[in-house]
Amino acid sequence: MATTTFDMNDLKRRMAGAIASLKQELAGLRTGRASPGLLEHIQVEAYGSHMPLNQLATINVPEPRLLLVQVWDRSMIHAVEKAISAANLGLTPSSEGQVLKLRVPELNEERRREIVKVAHKYTEAARIAVRHVRRDGLDLLKKLEKDHKISEDEHERHSGEVQKATDATIAEVDKLLAAKEKEIMTV
Repeated sequence: MATTTFDMNDLKRRMAGAIASLKQELAGLRTGRASPGLLEHIQVEAYGSHMPLNQLATINVPEPRLLLVQVWDRSMIHAVEKAISAANLGLTPSSEGQVLKLRVPELNEERRREIVKVAHKYTEAARIAVRHVRRDGLDLLKKLEKDHKISEDEHERHSGEVQKATDATIAEVDKLLAAKEKEIMTV
């Protein structure tokens, strides 16, 4: 059996992964302002498989409420249009040659509150992921101490490091939520 060791850098990397995932999910939330992030997660059925939209087109924001999707292959325009419509973003593409125009409508107060609730849901999922990483780290420390691979003092010291990293990551998650909430409510 391979010897199990405690790796704080691995725990921090996994916590950073939860942050990166949250940032991506929050970027996909519509705030009433045009952003290429709105379309990043869209998969287009192209060339016999599903491909991310950004591999088939360039996405530009010429105005605060307008997205332009420049499709590179003329034969893919219909597939891209269909994928954008199917994504249920409330955006209706209108095509002009190889360019799709997407007007981003104003959000009403009720819709803003719904989007904030979704942001809270994403944030809670990130917090849970971070707590799972913390639990894994603490469980490993307990096991190492039980197997006499680390001392009680080392266990305590490493547990403190794990908690400190968890607190810092949760604080960053909360900061991301606050910024997104402000962006949604003040557009």
